[in-house]
Formats: sequence, structure tokens, C-alpha cells
Amino acid sequence: MSGRVVVVGVGNAFRRDDGAGPAVVEALRERVPDDTVLRVSDGEVGRMLDLWCGADTVVVVESVRGRPARPGRLHTLSVTEAATGASASTSTHALGLGECFALAHALDRLPRELVVHAVEVADVELGTGLSEAVRSALPALIDRVLASVREAYDHRP
Repeated sequence: MSGRVVVVGVGNAFRRDDGAGPAVVEALRERVPDDTVLRVSDGEVGRMLDLWCGADTVVVVESVRGRPARPGRLHTLSVTEAATGASASTSTHALGLGECFALAHALDRLPRELVVHAVEVADVELGTGLSEAVRSALPALIDRVLASVREAYDHRP
């Protein structure tokens, strides 16, 4: 085990609330240990798997659509919950995290620990800037991600 901790912010800052994941990664730059790997991804499955290759702990930050919608609501999911669709939410990307995790499992590329922190979106149309609901939820989302990173380091081999 490498003990490597990777945080992946999934999204596109040019699709309004879909930029929440990248915004969280940017906010973490001076707040996590130096050896924490911070990355942004567009959610393409192959690139996601490459980003966390060799990591023991992966924290994914994602924007989701809830049903029923409650923009700004936060979710924390284990890899099992995300892969089985236990949440009433879906990714804002063509292939969701469930498909990504299923492929990682099939290829034996799942990290030892993986957690998903997600925020429900209000607007994923073209444009920049987060909606008020998502912007208001961002501090709590950042705190959840920081807690996951701290926990990963506390349990590091």
C-alpha cells in the first residue's frame, strides 16, 4: 500500500453548478497535506481510473441531479452505494460514477478506500459561476472533503 490520498473534483466549470467539484479542489490547495494529490476530471471513465491508479484512498467530489431535486443538498456515498445507485441522484455526466466504479472493480483498480461527496445542482447550462444554492453549500462540502482527507491520513499505513 502506498498511503497515497487522491482528491478528484469531477466537473466542468463552464457548465455552472457542474463546476462544484473543481471549485472544491481549488479551495483545498492550501488546506491539505502537501502529499495529497489534487486533480480535476471531466468524468471520462478511463481518465478517472488513471487519476487514482496506485492510490489507497480516493475522495471524489461530484455534482449530481437529485430526484426529487433539492439544489444544494449534500450526499456522502461509499463506493458500494454509488455503484448500486442507492442514492436517488444521478451524475451530471454521460456515464455516472456507478459505471466508473463497476469498471474499476472489474479491472481490479478500485482503491482500498473510496468515498464520494456530492452536491445537488440547480443549473448545469453553459456559463460560469455557481448557483446560489450550490455556492451556499460549498463550505459544508469542503468541510466534508477535508474530514475524509484527515481520516485517510489518520488511517494511513
